[in-house]
This record gives sequence, structure tokens and C-alpha cells, in this order.
Amino acid sequence: MGKITISSLNRMKAAGEKIAVITSYDASFTRQIERAGMDVILVGDSLGMVVQGHESTLPVTVDEMVYHTANVMRGSDRTMVIADMPFMSHATAEQALHTAGRLMKEGGAHMVKIEGGAPQLDTVRHLTARAVPVCGHLGLMPQSIHQLGAYKVQGRGEHAAERILKDAVGLQHAGAQMLVLECVPAVLAAEITKALDIPVIGIGAGVDVDGQVLVLYDMLGITSDGTPSFVRDFLADTGTINGALEAYVKAVKNQEFPAQEHTFS
Repeated sequence: MGKITISSLNRMKAAGEKIAVITSYDASFTRQIERAGMDVILVGDSLGMVVQGHESTLPVTVDEMVYHTANVMRGSDRTMVIADMPFMSHATAEQALHTAGRLMKEGGAHMVKIEGGAPQLDTVRHLTARAVPVCGHLGLMPQSIHQLGAYKVQGRGEHAAERILKDAVGLQHAGAQMLVLECVPAVLAAEITKALDIPVIGIGAGVDVDGQVLVLYDMLGITSDGTPSFVRDFLADTGTINGALEAYVKAVKNQEFPAQEHTFS
């Protein structure tokens, strides 16, 4: 299989082939992830919680994201790699361009991910007009945890659902080439996926999106604070890390994951 690009992912969406995504933060795990047949790696600011031990993703710095992205790139030959823009690293369009430039030039990322809807549209336009590929992120946005008050499902109720759908369409129009939907009702995620031409990747968003992403440590069952309800422990199912990664890819491709018990209504 050749190197995965955004064109590859667009073809997969058009063909109805599910996209398998997982987080990684170092070269060793990345090599195992590639051998398992993963399509995309997200270098998530989730590293702040699962690697560094913080209570949220907010303390993660741009330097740390560049460092971990570079680690992942050294272990990657064919997988598309997306890097998170950490909290307060894109408060202005120019700051966002500087951050994205570092993640791509120093870290080697193929795309950057930004949390937020309407307030981020100008930033997304600024980046994409300057050849920076952008993945949006809507629904539960961990960088907004102090506004949300808790890690909980977003988009329940007509008004909340309409806002997320409007933001999703707005991000696509602004130039975003992918979208992550986190912790939203499955019906809403399906509606957004049908409304957009770009690939939509879900995490706790049901099976009717274009692909799935999980935090590596969650799907291996080694997250210190427990596993979220939308996660399946693939290591418990298989007994080995390689087996867990391969089982995850297979389950995503065959639409066996997420099952009903991992889905919100």
C-alpha cells in the first residue's frame, strides 16, 4: 500500500471504505501502528493527560507537540500524520500560522488539527490559503473543558445540534479538509457526515461516520483514570499490542466498532 494522503482519504470516503485513525506520541508505537495497517496517526495533545499525567490537555506546549510529532514521523513511512494545535497556540491568525509552520517544518506533520467552530473560521481560512492543511474538531473539545465543566456529550437538543452542523459546514467552506467529531449523538454525526464532502472521523460519534479515532492508551486499557464509555479495550480482547492494533483496524474497517454500547443517542 502506498503512502496515505488526503486524496487517499477522499477516495476512501467516496468508496464507503472506513478510515482507521489512532493517536501516537513516539516512534516505537508508530512502527507497530503502521504494521497493523492504520491509515492515519493523530499526534494528539491528549499526550498531556496520558503521557505527562496532567488533568487536562491545556498545559501542553507547542515545543512538546513539535517534539512528539517529530518522534512519530521518524517511525512513520506511509501513514498520514496529523498534529494537534495546542491550547492558546492559535489565538490569532498569525500565531496560528507560526504554530502550524513549526508543526509541519520541524515536526514533519502533514496536517494540523484545530478545535472549535465559528470563532476559528477566519484562522482556518488564513491557514488553508497559505498551503496549511487543516482538520477541524467539533463536539466535545477538551481544550474547552473549563467552559464545558465536564467531559460530556455535546449536540443533544435541536439548538445544540444545529450549531454543530452549522460549524461543520462552515469549517468545510473555510477550507478544512477533515473533521473530527467527538462525543456527539450518532444521529447527528451521521447527518454531518452526509452533509460534508470531506472525511469525518468520529470518537464517540457512532458508526455512520467515515472513520474512527481512539486514544492509543485508551484502546489498550492502560489509561490511569479509567476508560471512557465509548472505548473498547482491544488489548483485553487479544492479549498483545500488535494483536490489539490489528483488531482495532479490522473492527473499524468492518464497521464492528463502535458497537451500540459505545454510541450516544
